[in-house]
Amino acid sequence: MIQETTLLTEVKTWRSVDLEHVAEEEQCAQIQACSRKLVAIKEVLARRHMKVAFFGRTSNGKSTVINAMLRERVLPSGIGHTTNCFISVEGTDGEHAYLTTEDSEERKSIKTVNQLAHALHMERNLDSGCLVRVFWPKTKCALLRDDLVLMDSPGTDVTSELDSWIDKFCLDADVFVLVANSESTLMNTEKHFFHKVSERISKPNIFIVNNRWDASEVEPEYLDDVRKQHMDRCVSFLVDELRVVAPDQASNRIFFVSAKEALSARIHRAQGMPETGGALAEGFQERLQEFQSFERTFEEFISHSSVKTKFEQHTIRAWQITESVKAIMDAINIASAEKKVLSLEEREALMDRLEFVRNQLNFLTEETKDKIKVIADDVSSKVASAMAEEIHLLSVIVDEFCSDFSPAANALVLYKTKLIAYVEERMVRNMALRCSSSIGGCVLSSQRDFIDTISPLLPPAARSHLHMHVPSRKFEMAYELNFRALCADFQEDIEFQFSLGWTALVNRFLGPAKAMQALNILDKNLKASSHSAPMRTEAQEELAVSMATGLASLTSRASMSMLVIGGVVWRSVGWRVIMFSVSLYAMLYIYEKLTWTNSSREKALKQQFVEFTTQRLQAISHITSSNCGLQVQQELVGVFSRMCQQVDKSEMELETEIRKINAKIQRLESVQRHSKTLRYKATDLESQLESFSAQYLNTQQ
Repeated sequence: MIQETTLLTEVKTWRSVDLEHVAEEEQCAQIQACSRKLVAIKEVLARRHMKVAFFGRTSNGKSTVINAMLRERVLPSGIGHTTNCFISVEGTDGEHAYLTTEDSEERKSIKTVNQLAHALHMERNLDSGCLVRVFWPKTKCALLRDDLVLMDSPGTDVTSELDSWIDKFCLDADVFVLVANSESTLMNTEKHFFHKVSERISKPNIFIVNNRWDASEVEPEYLDDVRKQHMDRCVSFLVDELRVVAPDQASNRIFFVSAKEALSARIHRAQGMPETGGALAEGFQERLQEFQSFERTFEEFISHSSVKTKFEQHTIRAWQITESVKAIMDAINIASAEKKVLSLEEREALMDRLEFVRNQLNFLTEETKDKIKVIADDVSSKVASAMAEEIHLLSVIVDEFCSDFSPAANALVLYKTKLIAYVEERMVRNMALRCSSSIGGCVLSSQRDFIDTISPLLPPAARSHLHMHVPSRKFEMAYELNFRALCADFQEDIEFQFSLGWTALVNRFLGPAKAMQALNILDKNLKASSHSAPMRTEAQEELAVSMATGLASLTSRASMSMLVIGGVVWRSVGWRVIMFSVSLYAMLYIYEKLTWTNSSREKALKQQFVEFTTQRLQAISHITSSNCGLQVQQELVGVFSRMCQQVDKSEMELETEIRKINAKIQRLESVQRHSKTLRYKATDLESQLESFSAQYLNTQQ
């Protein structure tokens, strides 16, 4: 049950990040303490012997007290023999004494105390946290025949690792004997150690032996006062500080002895000598009787109260553990229920938020598509209008172009290249001046509108970063006129043409459009005839004869007409007028021929270029304006899509958070079920403890 409780309290709740405050750190510490106590109880109940641990400061006579109780010098003591590790003395059925260490099962034979001291001295690896087990023949010590283990220890003032001592050597001890020095008082190191023992073990059984009481005989007039002072301090320590014994029983746990005198007297008796042999201080008999009283009380406590010592205290501890477990499980159950309610409310809020974000995003997407389409159409209209105005002013732009002109073929190609580049650059710049400012402002305003509409759909932390998804550069419209391809087939005609010539008159009377149409039709017919299959020889001859006949007929008719007209004019106006007209016509021809300079050729080329380019630009005006609208549409759609991606990411985070909360709710429900189960087990165990106590412990008393 405790293992399950520890797993639930520490692993599933306290150490779980998303289940914080379900189990507090203090509750985990209580469960861990209960677990350690149960381990100690289990070990105590599993073993068959009784364990007595002796503690005190260095050189207080712990080893001498043990030797006096064993009535033989088993442990090294006296000057030069300070216990530097834990030594347990237990009986063996064999005839020979031996010892073992923690890191080896080898039995090292010892016959005397000096050999034991030498063996301990030779063990270089021993430190204050090591245990040496001394097995002494039971035939030599009657106290060891009752499966009693006496454990000596280093001084409590030699190390700060008291916690490891307690965990390793004290948790399974049945009785503790604090060996104090009567020449001083209880020191803080001794009190601190037993306070730690009391924290780990509920109400440990403690005896206090004030050793070296023979020193009090130096000032016999203060003997009673000193004894009362020591007694009061020891009683206060057991009753008020440790709270391990009732006030009326505390004095029965405190003794004033001289272990050295008791050991010496018993060795003398074993050798057949009087107990008072040697130089002993006054009051020896009283101190010896006090030591014997300690032994009787100790043996009575060990023998007659073994059941009570071994079971009653542990039953009380188990009772306390079950109460702690019930209280902790109740607290965890309540905390889990409260946490579950909060999680359900949080999940409901997140689900509402997720549904709102999805619906609002769908609505905004459709609405934004319509707005972007309207903006793109408006941009197309603006660009088309600006392009129409620029086409109207194309002649002005062409007239402003200045460059060296030459009718040579190579120079003419270079001139047209520069002219095309100049006109394209000017038109693009003029259109940018007409449109870019208003279009850029419209795009920027639309992007800000996107931020305002998308921000409410994002968590507060992501709203401040939304502007990062808007391009930092200013939107620049690209006007793709592509004059190089547009004017690739432009062919200028800068040869001299007399204004009153036959061709000029035909163009003037028929009109340039019809003349051009006629030329195009003729050109197409010629191309078609050139690509058609070769006709037979007879057909070709017939065609040639027909063309020659038609030409002769036309020539003869024209000649006859000219002769008739000339004759009529001659008879009407006379030859002088005719000669004057011919002279004037010739002079006009010569004048135009002489004034047909490079400047005239350049002007004619520019005029032809304007007419050609105007037609081409009008043809692509719709495509260019639509392309500009498409650029704006792509820009706005891209920005809006990136913002929508942030909303999608927010939706994914909401879904992830909802899944986490669902898992958290499931874990909380599991914790609730588990805590209830463990509480029922604790209640059942409590009932079993009551039955055990009523059946065995009360009967034993």
